[in-house]
Amino acid sequence: MNEYRETLYPTYGQFFKVDTMLHEVKTEHQHLVIFENQQMGRVMALDGAIQTTEADEFVYHEMMAHQPIMAHGLARRVLIIGGGDGGMLREVCRHDSVDHVTMVEIDNTVVEMCKTYLPNHSKGAFDDPRVNLVIADGMTFLANCSEKFDVIISDCPDPIGPAEVLFSESFYQACHRCLSDDGIFVAQNGTPFLQLDEVKKTAKNISSLFADWHFYQAAVPTYIGGTMTFAWASKNKAARNTPIETLRQRFQGSGIVTRYYNPETHQGAFALPQYVLNAIGKPSNCA
Repeated sequence: MNEYRETLYPTYGQFFKVDTMLHEVKTEHQHLVIFENQQMGRVMALDGAIQTTEADEFVYHEMMAHQPIMAHGLARRVLIIGGGDGGMLREVCRHDSVDHVTMVEIDNTVVEMCKTYLPNHSKGAFDDPRVNLVIADGMTFLANCSEKFDVIISDCPDPIGPAEVLFSESFYQACHRCLSDDGIFVAQNGTPFLQLDEVKKTAKNISSLFADWHFYQAAVPTYIGGTMTFAWASKNKAARNTPIETLRQRFQGSGIVTRYYNPETHQGAFALPQYVLNAIGKPSNCA
């Protein structure tokens, strides 16, 4: 294999030169490929869709982990759905204020292969004593979960195959039930230029459940189609509008050094293009 062509979209896509094929396997749930690319470093794909690269993973993981935890301010218990590469776990574990992290990943092969071939993603986070790794279906876990979490992060692939249920109304209902009274839920929601229907569907499913809901965005080069959106839903109406000075104090107090996230990107990320606002039925960025 001299090149890897992504097959997420039938009429549009991207390719990567494969300098070295590191691992390819059909797991119990999906087709997994990990290879080396000169520009992007080590790359992982699942079922024809690029999931993560060493070069730009920091954008995605920092914006999904720090955005809700900094906004919450007192997050002690965090739940990660998916995230088998370990990048999200790494960023969450950088918060000393977090006492416990539960990570639920359906495919143990993804976890083990990423420990082996993408060790810089997790950087030892799987060995953190605060972490409870559960190999299970995320929806099944939530349906039987009696715990409460301050932050829930849905780090899932696109809504195809085993991840499809993680975009359903029943999934969001289960997340709402498992959140603490001021809890925050965030989820990967694709690039709206190419996946606007997914954004509209998520908006429809979360709008009646949470006191406040919106989307925020970040530019992750690997995810073709432009700026990526993340769903935001909170039981605390004030969390999304946390003052910049409060964010600065929390960020400085955390001692965390980032490559993308900062208090200014935190606030600016909630400003959405008009076509996205129109699609989700919000008239302005103040709504």
